[in-house]
Amino acid sequence: MARIDYSVWDHIEVSDDEDDTHPNIDTPSLFRWRHQARVERMDEFQKKGDDIQKALSECRRRLAEAQKKTQELANSTTDDAKAELSKAQAEEKKLKKEERDWEKKLEQHSREEKKMPWNVDTLSRDGFSKSIVNMKPDTTEETEEEKEQKHKTFVEKYEKQIKHFGMLRRWDDSQKYLSDNPHLVCEETANYLVIMCIDLEVEEKHALMEQVAHQTIVMQFILELAKSLKVDPRGCFRQFFAKIKTADQQYQEAFNDELESFKERVRGRAKIRIEKAMKEYEEEERQKRLGPGGLDPVEVYESLPPELQKCFDEKDIQMLQDAISKMDPTEAKAHMKRCIESGLWVPNSKGDDGDEKDEDPTYEEVKQGQEETKKE
Repeated sequence: MARIDYSVWDHIEVSDDEDDTHPNIDTPSLFRWRHQARVERMDEFQKKGDDIQKALSECRRRLAEAQKKTQELANSTTDDAKAELSKAQAEEKKLKKEERDWEKKLEQHSREEKKMPWNVDTLSRDGFSKSIVNMKPDTTEETEEEKEQKHKTFVEKYEKQIKHFGMLRRWDDSQKYLSDNPHLVCEETANYLVIMCIDLEVEEKHALMEQVAHQTIVMQFILELAKSLKVDPRGCFRQFFAKIKTADQQYQEAFNDELESFKERVRGRAKIRIEKAMKEYEEEERQKRLGPGGLDPVEVYESLPPELQKCFDEKDIQMLQDAISKMDPTEAKAHMKRCIESGLWVPNSKGDDGDEKDEDPTYEEVKQGQEETKKE
């Protein structure tokens, strides 16, 4: 028959386990002092463990960087790399030893924790600290029209406040402003700031764009934190600022990397928008230039032979007649027809009696002018 080990109950520390005290001693106060001292020892022990774990994590991070650097130097063939390789290997060896030391300290701390006597604060813990009522989740999703209308209504109401938030620079100022205006912590604010960044980049206000981009990433990080915690964004934005202000290196690097990537995306979108606007402007100008036949005079002029281009540059009809006479009649008719359809050449209306003719009226006009010149 297996025996039950009751030795675990031999080391229980309870502040009020002694009922007999000296009459001159305030027993309740004594018990409170004992309890307070024990709590302080527990907090100090917990802090020590946290510091060891934090130091171990930092050591492992530095070791990973050193190993990566050593690998890169080992693959390099330059003389400088070979000189640096020995230093990198020594640093890697040093960090491995440091990692083992921290692991030993963490193991020792765990053993000490197991040996600590139980007390009234560790004998039992709450099984439930809150009540949860199961409710059917709302599975309906907003349509694109509803989202667009919601965004439009929100911006019309809070546009001034969103712009003010976008211009803030300090963490404390941003946190205080959101504390005073928690309704701004939402997707609509983030979306408006993105559009605002693109508009500023299009207007070539680059420094201002980078400032608003910073606040845009602040809002997006808050929203992502809320999703990961499955809470309302308005209830967790203080956690973001607390984390970012404690100089958590990895979190700060992630924030900066996302900020730089976002600014590059903004520049790309702004460039596309500018190119689109330029194309639309060029097309509008082209439509204004179109002649009666629907052709662009610039395009027609560029397609003409150099000798005909020179005639139009000089605005010399006699030179045009001479150039036409030297060309193949079919080619000359085609060029003159395109010139008149683009408005580059306006024919003399006196030669047009309203009847259809087999010959091109423009070509005939130039040819007749040439014959009259020869008769003279």
